[in-house]
Amino acid sequence: MKAVIQRVKRASVKAGEQEASIGPGMLVLAGLEEGDSEQTCAWAAAKIASLRIFEDADGKMNLGLQDVGGEILAISQFTLAGSLAKGRRPSFDRAMNPEAARVLFRHFLELLKAEYPRLKSGFFQEHMEVELVNDGPVTFILDR
Repeated sequence: MKAVIQRVKRASVKAGEQEASIGPGMLVLAGLEEGDSEQTCAWAAAKIASLRIFEDADGKMNLGLQDVGGEILAISQFTLAGSLAKGRRPSFDRAMNPEAARVLFRHFLELLKAEYPRLKSGFFQEHMEVELVNDGPVTFILDR
């Protein structure tokens, strides 16, 4: 699993008439790869929910979501499993097949919500428009 985690002032996702948005918190773009499992998702959910990436009064990243009352917007993004190592077109050989990824991403969302209930999500296998205001900018890559 690869995830891009961004500290945001706000973020939203839209697919057709469906929309989800958050205020301050984290935007999580998650890409599932072949070999990822429920255990991988459990580790990632616990890690993401406990990250301390928000600044305290001294400007140090010492605060977590619960400390700042933040929210999470989690979006499945299979392109994170893409490789640009050869040629000019990305290869998606490592990406999990859509049916298995749908089930595992749902499981990831359930685990993440159990860790931190202020969660909204994108729309699996839909063309989405994502807007965000990155706060910092602060962006991390989680890879397992």
